[in-house]
Amino acid sequence: MSHSEHARQWVHIGSGLFSLLLRVLTWWQAAALAATALAFNVFVLPRIGGRRLYRPVDEARGFPLGIVLYPLSVLLLILLFPSRLDIVAAAWGILAFGDGFATLVGQRAAAAKAQTDRTAKNDVFGLFAAVAGGRLSWNQEKTVAGTIAFMMCGGFGASALALWTRPAVTPTPDIAFVMVAPLVAAMIAGLVETIPIRLDDNISVPMTAAAVLWLATLVTPEAIEAARGDLVSNLPWAIGVNAIVSYLGYRARTVSLSGTIGGALIGVVIYTAGGWRAWLFLFLTFFVATAASKLGLKRKVLLGIEEERGGRRGAGNAFANCGVAAAAAVAGVATPYSTEAWIALVAALTAGGSDTVASEIGKAWGTSTFLVTGFGRVKAGTPGAMSLEGTAAGVVSAFALAMVASALGLIPGTAILAVVVGATAGALVESVLAATLEGPGILNNDMLNFINTAVAAAVAIAIA
Repeated sequence: MSHSEHARQWVHIGSGLFSLLLRVLTWWQAAALAATALAFNVFVLPRIGGRRLYRPVDEARGFPLGIVLYPLSVLLLILLFPSRLDIVAAAWGILAFGDGFATLVGQRAAAAKAQTDRTAKNDVFGLFAAVAGGRLSWNQEKTVAGTIAFMMCGGFGASALALWTRPAVTPTPDIAFVMVAPLVAAMIAGLVETIPIRLDDNISVPMTAAAVLWLATLVTPEAIEAARGDLVSNLPWAIGVNAIVSYLGYRARTVSLSGTIGGALIGVVIYTAGGWRAWLFLFLTFFVATAASKLGLKRKVLLGIEEERGGRRGAGNAFANCGVAAAAAVAGVATPYSTEAWIALVAALTAGGSDTVASEIGKAWGTSTFLVTGFGRVKAGTPGAMSLEGTAAGVVSAFALAMVASALGLIPGTAILAVVVGATAGALVESVLAATLEGPGILNNDMLNFINTAVAAAVAIAIA
């Protein structure tokens, strides 16, 4: 690691100590200071620091974007959670300590591994260095040690900052929330940080952490206790059913090995929390999406727009399409908002299934595809492309899936239209983002699918 990068990371970490001020500042005072820091970093710091602040990627764009996004994220956190500055402090801590130490530790571990590789050491230290400095299979720029450091340093730092800020929040947050929620948020944000996209970590990490922390504020012991009996009785069935179905899916080549494991985990969560009806709906949406990917396969192959791996879905696809639904299932049994949670689950799964139907029908039989950003015609398979045939198929499948969910008793009949509108809104947002951000590599397909399902759930809840 270069000296400038080493120093940059320590500044990144040290800036997190300013979150200690959240205990004594009002939210508007904190927001004013964050806005001042943002203005300073935009107009003054580049002139003082010069080219020393630039990474190779900054040289290409002509400006060190990270120093702008860091205070901007802090400002957004304060504006989003003015009454919960403990959430702001914890998310800020994960950004500062998690992201900073991940780079420092990861680079040191990679250097140690390179050294042991050169000397061919086979002792315990050599084995440890080989594992710790090893690269993640899905992102060769991240190391095992760096990811672990992110989760540990970010989690413990966030818990400490949340505990420090706790007296300034009214009503005082439960101590269990302060000690546990930041650790969970750090683990999830750490996984998000490993996704190979160009979306800056200064945005993705704190926003992911804040979302997890906010969801944790909705959890109540009373809701968990009321659902405990159903959870205990559902768990054995959840493990058995998902083990069998996941194995059969792998044998049928509909999912990869990682997709088998990831899908099984999501299936266990949804079955345990929502029972067999919720799991059946999950399976139905997966079946519909898989079947749609097989339609018109000959034309897709000729055009070179068939799905990767022959349509086999991996862990990334499973979490992207079903992660929101799994979180909603947990909320359904751990919070007092079960009705809203089940609407969110149905909307998210419907959005994932219907969007795949729309995409695959459009690629198979679409006569004219266009970009929603400018309505200019493009070839089938272009990121963000839509077709009338595909869009119609997506809406029809959304209606059908929502009606099935209502028949299963997951949502009331009055919520069917809200689910369809939510799924349609999610698809439109995904198309816009794909047309503008997928090409440059800022977002990938999995992130777009996740955003699609999240928007669908939020819109459906807002309407219903």
